[in-house]
Amino acid sequence: MKKILEYVWPLVGLAAVIASFYLLYGEFRGESVGEEVWADLRAISVSHWIAAGFCSLLAYAALAWYDRIALLHLGVKHISMTFISLCSFTTYALSHNIGASVFSGAVVRYRAYSTKGLTAGQVAVLVVLCSYTFGLGTVLLTGLLLTYQPSLLGRLSGMLPDMLTNEHTALIIGLSCLGAVALYVIGSLMHFKPIDLGKIHVMYPRPEVMIRQMFAAPLELIGAAGIIYFALPEGSSTPYIVVLGTFLLSFSAALVSHAPGGLGVFELIFIKAMPDVPRLKVLTALLVFRLLYLIIPLLFALVVVLLFERGRLAETLRGRADSES
Repeated sequence: MKKILEYVWPLVGLAAVIASFYLLYGEFRGESVGEEVWADLRAISVSHWIAAGFCSLLAYAALAWYDRIALLHLGVKHISMTFISLCSFTTYALSHNIGASVFSGAVVRYRAYSTKGLTAGQVAVLVVLCSYTFGLGTVLLTGLLLTYQPSLLGRLSGMLPDMLTNEHTALIIGLSCLGAVALYVIGSLMHFKPIDLGKIHVMYPRPEVMIRQMFAAPLELIGAAGIIYFALPEGSSTPYIVVLGTFLLSFSAALVSHAPGGLGVFELIFIKAMPDVPRLKVLTALLVFRLLYLIIPLLFALVVVLLFERGRLAETLRGRADSES
């Protein structure tokens, strides 16, 4: 079954990309997209570029904290924060662009952490806990946003059935999300029994680990959404809370689609959910997001991978030379 899924998910992602680009083409047909987008990019002030760049750094710092928290759960303390940060940065920079982040992230992490003595089982638990941390942040922020401002879900009106986008349903969803987080917290505090996922044995994290998750998870999403917020036109009346809520909805849908980097899916939903901002200006902000959160980190990650593999190859060759001498 796993081998079948390895072929199915890329096909699902490709179909999502094609469908999304077709719908986006319909949205912008007849408009001079290139010229206006370049003009909007030049109109972003230097201070907003700096603020968006800081938000990207904040998001990746929080992602490095994901790995640190998972290693704390495993009781691993001998790995330096520098190595953890580089490993986490490379993992997410690659998986965000490739898609299927659980599988691609597991491969990169195993390749790196195995050099520090971690077993395949430990890396598997680390990957699962990092996914839990992201999921926790998404559920927690979704719950807080929909409970505080249930009208946010109405921005998906026309894309979802009316029954799901009215404020009463949104409030119920928000409270349900907060209830799920509360159960997770209680499970940690009360030391509930471990969860068995096939051969993987996942224990509820200790309270000190769980508390760190509660801060790290939302921080990454807040930073990522901040990139788009600062890239929107100056003087825009769209509050940050709306950008954050729209980001959560769009980013989650992009992940579910398995499209590489959420390409097309993320843009389509975000543009549809922001009718109060001109579409081309939203598209410009999303291009800035892709540049600072995906493309530039990917280029740096490729350099890190090349240097790492070069070092590993040199170690292997030295080992062979020593054994032959």
